[in-house]
Amino acid sequence: MGDVAMLVPVLRVLTATYPKLNITVVTKGFLAPLFEDLKNVRVLPADLKGAHKGFLGLLQLAKDAKELDITCVADTHNVLRSKIIRSLLWLQALKTASINKARGEKKQLINAKGGKLQAIKKTHERYADVFAKLGFPINLTEHQFPARKVLSAKTQKLIGLSSKKFIGVAPFAAHKGKAYPPHLMKQVIAQLSSSGDYAIFLFGGGATEIAQLDKLSDGFEGVTNMAGKLSFTQELELISNLDVMLAMDSGNGHLAALYDIPVLTIWGVTHPALGFAPFNQEAKNQLLADRTKYPLVPTSVYGNSYPDGYQKAIETISPGAIVEKVVSVLK
Repeated sequence: MGDVAMLVPVLRVLTATYPKLNITVVTKGFLAPLFEDLKNVRVLPADLKGAHKGFLGLLQLAKDAKELDITCVADTHNVLRSKIIRSLLWLQALKTASINKARGEKKQLINAKGGKLQAIKKTHERYADVFAKLGFPINLTEHQFPARKVLSAKTQKLIGLSSKKFIGVAPFAAHKGKAYPPHLMKQVIAQLSSSGDYAIFLFGGGATEIAQLDKLSDGFEGVTNMAGKLSFTQELELISNLDVMLAMDSGNGHLAALYDIPVLTIWGVTHPALGFAPFNQEAKNQLLADRTKYPLVPTSVYGNSYPDGYQKAIETISPGAIVEKVVSVLK
């Protein structure tokens, strides 16, 4: 989801720069609400477990795309599936371009072993480069954020009327080395809740995460578990009305950044130098693990690989430091 969300601000600039350009985004259907506010942008749902499963399914997906009269292909993912679709459409004389994932540069950062980290080009800029290869250069500094979304009646009923500052908390990540431990996150929530100044909303998905969020919210005033209670569209409405989002190196931080919400990102075994920081966020909003104690950070690009014991690297970011940062942003 994070990779797809990072494409949105790039398409905002692309469609503003070239208002006659029509864009078809091939992605999972449930992500379509991310693009509904963009002019001349439609979504072709990829049903990878059904109609578009396997090689024959990808053949069908390429055919479905071609029937929409597309004239060129921007592969911003550059994985096996997208390479197959790109190649199939190239064989039909369509112009194609793909993202340079800078695997060599990222490997150097992973092998820094405590040395200085020189940040590489951000993923948003790499997406923009793909469109430039197709003849559509853009300047991401010209990006304009949309207005905050209007809350639906259902969302308003769930959150109630409040003049308090809205804090979003998304404590989960795909891999353990990127997720802040629940017992420490509970301390963060307890400290923020105790002031009585904030309405805190917890985000996640799936039965396991919902159960964990219920435990995190239990007993705290002004803390609401939103997981499983809203559609994705309604969740985006609420996120767009936050005053700050506290997230891991994961999708929810990227979602909040789409609406110019300050995003405080907690980094464990990954690092923003690899280019995955949320869009247009200040460097001071990135809370980093202590590399003097864990010099091999970043241990991998996506946090799926790390030496024994490094899952605790994220614990060098104390609950007090997180709370202090949240409060400073809200002030």
